[in-house]
Amino acid sequence: MEQVEERKLIASAKKGNDEAFTSLFQNNYTFLYKYLIKLSLDPGLTEDLTQETMLKAYIHLQHFKGDSKFSTWLISIASRVYIDHQRKIKRERKRLEKAKDDVIRKVKWDVSMGGHEWAEYMNQFAELDPDIRAPILLRHYYGFTYPEIAEMLSIKEGTVKTRVHNGIKRIRKEWS
Repeated sequence: MEQVEERKLIASAKKGNDEAFTSLFQNNYTFLYKYLIKLSLDPGLTEDLTQETMLKAYIHLQHFKGDSKFSTWLISIASRVYIDHQRKIKRERKRLEKAKDDVIRKVKWDVSMGGHEWAEYMNQFAELDPDIRAPILLRHYYGFTYPEIAEMLSIKEGTVKTRVHNGIKRIRKEWS
């Protein structure tokens, strides 16, 4: 798109012409998408980030001064949207880790108050992902068979066997 045509569309969109903004969106969508896919490496997330970028551009279009190309302005918005998303994920991860640590501390306390000992292997067991921890617990603590566990967790029997095997292997590796 020529810069003259782009400037006309921007001026029209600033006056409230949604068709002009739609045209700007369509002309810049592929460029913006390619930029965000390279950042995120996740097609689903890229779609969301692209939509959020265009929404922010629509809302803040009056602030576009025209000193740069419209695509450059969109890239600056997209970059901030991506960075904000990454920060949000990091905050959520920290919150989940803290909650997990709090739960483990409470369980350790409850176990010790019940007159039992919290063995080191329990720490390693607690560090496993829940999708690995559950099959091990069901198999080796409760004694369910692999087919029963597969049915309970709605996964294939082979997946159950793999998760149990890899989880136990990881615990043994940490122990040695």
